Amino acid sequence: NIFNPLLMSAISILNFNSSRFTLTGFPGLEVDYLWLSIPFASIYAMVFLGNCMVLHVIRTEPSLHQPMFYFLAMLALTDLCVGLSTVHTVLGILWGVIQEISLDSCIAQSYFIHGLSFMESSVLLTMAFDRYIAICNPLHYSSILTNDKIMKIGVAILCRSSMLIPPVIIRLKFLNYCHPHILSHSFCLHQDLIRMACSDIRFNSIYGLALVVSNLLLDAVLIIISYIMILHAVLAIASREERIKSLQTCVSHICAVLVFYIPIIGLTMVHRFGRHLSPWVHVLMGNVYILFPPLMNPIIYSIKTQQIRRRVQRLFYLTKCKS
Repeated sequence: NIFNPLLMSAISILNFNSSRFTLTGFPGLEVDYLWLSIPFASIYAMVFLGNCMVLHVIRTEPSLHQPMFYFLAMLALTDLCVGLSTVHTVLGILWGVIQEISLDSCIAQSYFIHGLSFMESSVLLTMAFDRYIAICNPLHYSSILTNDKIMKIGVAILCRSSMLIPPVIIRLKFLNYCHPHILSHSFCLHQDLIRMACSDIRFNSIYGLALVVSNLLLDAVLIIISYIMILHAVLAIASREERIKSLQTCVSHICAVLVFYIPIIGLTMVHRFGRHLSPWVHVLMGNVYILFPPLMNPIIYSIKTQQIRRRVQRLFYLTKCKS
């Protein structure tokens, strides 16, 4: 019967796509997972508490109701969501609760991870624009970045981050996964899934590369250009003290940019050229990519931004007095 091969092929594809994928924890350290869960649970707790604290301080302190801090709130909210998107699989493996993940759950997780990554990049670009306006055009700062425009920028960031990804993510559902279903990390990434596919992945590869270029790479280039213009404007200031003061307002943002882009570059290099490397390298770079920015951003802004540092100190002082 001519339909039998087609039927068997359809059943085969259905079986592959309904199968489960094995999450990779820390190879060789399975007996120590319970101990490893302590630092990882602590990191996730710091991610949640740190970013919630930043959001709480900005919400409750009227003096922080300014464009710069509204964008910082967007960054903290994004970092909070990054933590929420991976905590169940990362800690689930270490606690022995889960070892596998279904294709649908894996696709959903990869959508949120990549979408939030693009969102963080967009927010960092917006913050660079904010610093450019504040330093290069300070007299018109409040008239350019009104609350209405900030809201529109926030909606644009959300649309850009969520509406460009679905074509490449939805396509994952219809690929034929015939290679071993073992993920490189304790969470799902698009590049990890297409590595296991034996269907035609040209669309995913080309579209995925286009997304990276039009989002992450373009944002990085525009951030660099904005800082070149900021530096040019700062060097034109006659007073040395004023130059230093202007540059100090950018230190936190520059640190946040480095904390975000360096792990992304490292993980990309490992996926592209590090197939011969130990699985440990893949696991380490994957966890740094996911956890380092959300962990470090609240610390950076709490230390480097005077207004937030004072408000946090006052918050802890009041908590201590009440106890």
